[in-house]
Amino acid sequence: MNECIKNIFCVFLCFFVAIILASSIMATEVIKIVAAENVYGGIAQQIGDSSVTVVSIMNNPNQDPHEFQADSATAKAVADADIIIYNGIGYDSWMEKLLGTRGKPGRQVIKVSDLVGAKMGDNPHLWYDPKTMPALATRLSNMLSKKTELLIFLQSMQPFLDKIVILKERYHGISVSATEPLFGLMASALDWKMLNNGYQLAIMNGTEPSFKQIIDFQKSLTSKKIQLLFYNSQVMNPATAQLQKIAQQNGIPVLGIAETQPATSKNYQEWMIQQLSEVERALK
Repeated sequence: MNECIKNIFCVFLCFFVAIILASSIMATEVIKIVAAENVYGGIAQQIGDSSVTVVSIMNNPNQDPHEFQADSATAKAVADADIIIYNGIGYDSWMEKLLGTRGKPGRQVIKVSDLVGAKMGDNPHLWYDPKTMPALATRLSNMLSKKTELLIFLQSMQPFLDKIVILKERYHGISVSATEPLFGLMASALDWKMLNNGYQLAIMNGTEPSFKQIIDFQKSLTSKKIQLLFYNSQVMNPATAQLQKIAQQNGIPVLGIAETQPATSKNYQEWMIQQLSEVERALK
């Protein structure tokens, strides 16, 4: 009888040891995160720290993001991911196609546009909205149980937010324009008037601006209605190059900004501060 009890005890002991070992393995298992854009991948790395590996698909600042096409390596990365982050509202429609295929059981998907209430037809360059990254970081913190990392991130965002306040006060209500709506959400945060929005949307969507839109844009430059012209440093064409030339001929500063975070920037916060510092220098 004692031998029987002993055997049963050994069986249960082995069972519980197996559970403990399995739990230990699960606790140390690295979570795979795939981000459609490297700017979101960077936030995932800041929040997840050493408990995650992050693969950012669109990470080349020398490439036109509108011409990106997913390949087999991209499809495999998405299929193997535990968490997927993408912009939404048409900016990275290739990701939505990949999400329609079979993926890892239990994977979680973060659509950034849903976090900030952006809808199709809105400006898709959501990372230029100062509210976007805190919303993404909070969602990731909840998913990964990373409250300390979230607090550190939010504190590190403060110099960037302070820079916005400084520019907003120093250049209150100025009029600016751009060859496409990359800087639009940041301009709104600064309370700046963004002119020639119709032209910008046409360029972004790959369509020809109307004759009136072209003439109105040129007039806003020759009449010096705007104080700064932005252009997308990753997307160049003869029409936008001509606008840059007209701006320069009329003494209007021209500034290139990027859609994709460059590898030379330590993180999103630093990148935004660098760009706003360039804006400030251009306006002086």
